[in-house]
Amino acid sequence: MTSPSAWLDEARLQAVLDRAAATDAARVRAILDRARSLAGLDLEEAAVLTAVSDPALLAELFAAARAVKQEIYGSRLVLFAPLYISNLCANECLYCAFRASNTALRRRCLTPAEIRREVEILVEQGHKRLLLVAGESYPPQGFDYVLEAIATVYAVRRGRGEIRRVNVNVAPLEIEEFRRLKAARIGTYQLFQETYRRAAYARLHPAGRKADYDWRLSAMDRALAAGLDDVGIGVLFGLADWRFELLALLRHSAHLEQTHGVGPHTVSVPRLEPATGSEVSRRPPAPVSDADFRKLIAILRLAVPYTGIILSTRETPAMRREAFALGVSQISAGSRTNPGGYADADRQDAAQFSLGGSVSRKRYVRYLEVGLGSSLRTSGPQEGSGTRNWADRSPSERFRETSWSPEILRHPWVPFSVRILSVPDWFTKAASQNPATEKSTSRGFSSSASAVASMVNNISSDLPSSL
Repeated sequence: MTSPSAWLDEARLQAVLDRAAATDAARVRAILDRARSLAGLDLEEAAVLTAVSDPALLAELFAAARAVKQEIYGSRLVLFAPLYISNLCANECLYCAFRASNTALRRRCLTPAEIRREVEILVEQGHKRLLLVAGESYPPQGFDYVLEAIATVYAVRRGRGEIRRVNVNVAPLEIEEFRRLKAARIGTYQLFQETYRRAAYARLHPAGRKADYDWRLSAMDRALAAGLDDVGIGVLFGLADWRFELLALLRHSAHLEQTHGVGPHTVSVPRLEPATGSEVSRRPPAPVSDADFRKLIAILRLAVPYTGIILSTRETPAMRREAFALGVSQISAGSRTNPGGYADADRQDAAQFSLGGSVSRKRYVRYLEVGLGSSLRTSGPQEGSGTRNWADRSPSERFRETSWSPEILRHPWVPFSVRILSVPDWFTKAASQNPATEKSTSRGFSSSASAVASMVNNISSDLPSSL
């Protein structure tokens, strides 16, 4: 397996940034013109865009990002909820409330019954996708605890509701453990490098297994070698210069594509937020302003047009709306970052970090000012589909197989189907309770409310499990 030092050259990335500091408008516009064709960006082009400060050019950058976002994703937004099952951790990440030495944090590891209750609450809220999260330390059963938790999630049924996709964010694993994770039928394995600056990484992670920079950076290579070809990478912005982190993120993505034939399914862009007992989290080493955050999202959308961009639970509702327009395609709703946080919503003394403002799934579906609602498909082809190997497809082919394409979205029946699937829970529940109701609703339906509710339930139950 290739050593990270062979493909991530910090000096080279910094040199690319230094050269990009002086660039002209013609060069910027040429880059944007090429990016609009969905060709992506190379490192030099991305670096040039990080240096843009002229308001007129920034407006053109944002317009290009919005155009690419609209061309590929339309107005679809994937909603999910994080499910924290444990805050036990053996690491000493100075910015994180879960770190081993933090005595201000109440430790908790959910039992199967508690996990089941959390999932029941989320299913009742309408969720079909979860991100399972755990600190880097497990109960006596070790890694089996994670596998058992995944099985518990998939086993929950509430009427017609169930979790159809469990993505997982846990500590780096050995190849054999990754094989077991794949066998558990997870969606995406997600892991953030936190910072690609080796010196900053060493300073911020003084102890624990996570102190090993190379072990963490090579985790996705092990996952892909194990056959787990749906992975998500990310950076915790605020630990080092965001421009360098962005280029390193793109270099990591390119390395995976070149080495394994498949790049990351998603890229996450969390910003550092205050965490209990962490002074570093309250005074970020390299804070990212809202203006720079908008710019990095726009550049990322142009650079990897077919890769999903996930916005963190940490951001405010206002920033989420802006980021969605610029390129974000996945977002959490109604989130809690502490184990048991959904069943015991009033307690936050076990949370990993503070939230920028939690917005429920129902409110997203009802009040999103852009788009039609949540995405219909987000996972790869099912086993036994008879199609070519996932790694053999081009990025555009992968996207067409994992999400409705623009061509399909333009088909006359799709907008109606999407709107039907986006009807909020309050409507279907009310309709089910009043089967005789024959009223027009604010969404413009003039047929029987009970018939519409039945249609929603029937369509939802007939969709593939990959949804």
